[in-house]
Amino acid sequence: MLSLTGLGATRSNLLDLGNTPADQREVNSLSSQDNPRMKIALQASTEPSEDQIRLIKQMGLDEVVLWTDASKASFEYYESRRKLYADASINVFGFGNRSVHNQDKIVLNLPDRDAKIEEYKTHIRNLGKAGIGYTTYAHMANGIWSTEREEIRGGASARAFNLDEATTGKWAGQEYSMPLSHEREYTNDEIWENFEYFIKEVAPVAEEANVRIGIHPDDPPVSSLAGVPRCIFSNFDGYKRALEIADSPNIGICLCVGCWLEGGPLMGKDVIETIKYFGERNKIFKVHFRNVNQPLPYFVETFLDNGYANMYNIMKALADVNFDGIIIADHIPKMVNGCQTAFTIGYMTQMLERVYA
Repeated sequence: MLSLTGLGATRSNLLDLGNTPADQREVNSLSSQDNPRMKIALQASTEPSEDQIRLIKQMGLDEVVLWTDASKASFEYYESRRKLYADASINVFGFGNRSVHNQDKIVLNLPDRDAKIEEYKTHIRNLGKAGIGYTTYAHMANGIWSTEREEIRGGASARAFNLDEATTGKWAGQEYSMPLSHEREYTNDEIWENFEYFIKEVAPVAEEANVRIGIHPDDPPVSSLAGVPRCIFSNFDGYKRALEIADSPNIGICLCVGCWLEGGPLMGKDVIETIKYFGERNKIFKVHFRNVNQPLPYFVETFLDNGYANMYNIMKALADVNFDGIIIADHIPKMVNGCQTAFTIGYMTQMLERVYA
């Protein structure tokens, strides 16, 4: 039975940070430099301004994740972005391509599926050639679903999802609507067969190119939307079976904590249990770090310190399994004067310092 032990929201774990002597914190920081540890990264622009670069450095970050689409998914562009950030002593940890992400042709075996898979393979090869070793992949056929944004603490604007009111999913300019986004009901077996076909084609290319693929959970992780089952990446058992099918060191998880919290009991195991299982097997490559007010069927994303999960305990669980990838803030609620990024990164930085203290 799913347990939420350790997920109850509290700030108490962080309040004693100020009681740690400064010289001891410095020792802790120095002693960790020789050991692998997770790092905070920013989901950044592929065409950053000087001020954007300066802000990344001012926040103390040296890792970014970038996204583009088919119009710029070339080796030359990937290499140019890596060099641009490297000139500022910032590493491009990963690079996503929206045109081969959340693709119904792949998930549902629609016409031109093989052409889309070949496009994905080219994306992987170009990343490897450019020296960028990670990309995120999501296996949703009809996009990310949301309802109207809602106000949270202080009037901040946040993404919400209410299953009773949901009508449309969106991805990269495409919209998918109820009741059937693709004209008929699909079966779980079809979704599994199509995933196996895709991953068996892609995994050898990823290994050859030395690129790791982290698979993102379905968002939201409900059992089905608009006739398309979300039976693989919406629960613990689905992930376990999928990674066993892939059977590759280069195929793992982009663990979206927010999606896992959205699912709650539907996920089969809570976030900390999931981190322990997959982390001990070196299958967590990247983490999306966000909180929500409650699980499905109706949730609102919120600030890290204002949801139902204790985000410190989740970060500590990652450290306990020696996770050495990146954690990024995503879907950050909008604050006055665009302060949301600095506020969230600052909060994460304090937690990370305390975790390794």
